Amino acid sequence: MAKAIYNNIQDEIEALKRERKAVIVAHNYQVGEIQDAADFLGDSLNLARWARETDAEVILFCGVHFMAETASILCPDKKVLVPDPEAGCSLADMIRPEDVRRWKLEHLNGVVVAYVNTTAAVKAESDYCCTSANAEQVVRAIPEDKEVLFIPDFYLGSYVKEQTGRKNLHLWRGYCPSHVLIQSADIRRLRTEHPQAEFLMHPECGCLTKSMHLADRILSTEGMTRYVKESPAQEFIVATETGILHRMKKENPQKRFYPASEHAICHYMKMNTLEKVVESLENLQYEVKVPKELAERALLPIERMLAIR
Repeated sequence: MAKAIYNNIQDEIEALKRERKAVIVAHNYQVGEIQDAADFLGDSLNLARWARETDAEVILFCGVHFMAETASILCPDKKVLVPDPEAGCSLADMIRPEDVRRWKLEHLNGVVVAYVNTTAAVKAESDYCCTSANAEQVVRAIPEDKEVLFIPDFYLGSYVKEQTGRKNLHLWRGYCPSHVLIQSADIRRLRTEHPQAEFLMHPECGCLTKSMHLADRILSTEGMTRYVKESPAQEFIVATETGILHRMKKENPQKRFYPASEHAICHYMKMNTLEKVVESLENLQYEVKVPKELAERALLPIERMLAIR
């Protein structure tokens, strides 16, 4: 491909997208300049739906590895790329396929619900996938007499158990290292400093059980972005990974946003850069392709996730 001269890196990315018949999808936790370059921005659930519907030949997935795997499973005829193959997920690494198989052997009538923050290999052993946006609805769709294992996020599972009142919901002890840094003491301090602010909380937060009574809303990232547009409030305390604040400020410039913790940063999400985006599109590099047999097994729980709103 002949090199051209561009005024800036954004122009170069736009030219490469046209040449490669590519689109860029980005998660709400990406750095601001990648969010600005994306054709579609959202949470895991909406990104998966959009990836399936696009007619692009190449999908450059700016998020973490399990998200690109999901897109590859849903779009086997498309080339799915990531800017950095090392952008993984600590939460996804906390559950293994053999852990799921062992539980299912001990609970022959049991059902496994896998948070989308899991590898394709774990999804293939599961019965349903879910995101934070529809985890409660997925669990409610399972017959009450079934034992359920919710993997791998303990805090999201705890929230679902509280909302559904389900006694036979077993919780894996995984957690998101970024969300666990959000502490109750910080939230109480911010609520005192900003008494007019609404407090929005993601159900992955490590202080969930101690602080959920303080929350005005417990929402997924996409739920948060919708809510702040609709709410008459002018200030918000936001308890999730700090990358979402870029989108909130951009879409609501007249409102103020305060992170519940300045330290709630996912270093994996921040590994993607505009320079890596350019290299990926130029060289069509770092393709994520889930093996056919594994993809076929993982597709059913993902389809069940997409079917439940």
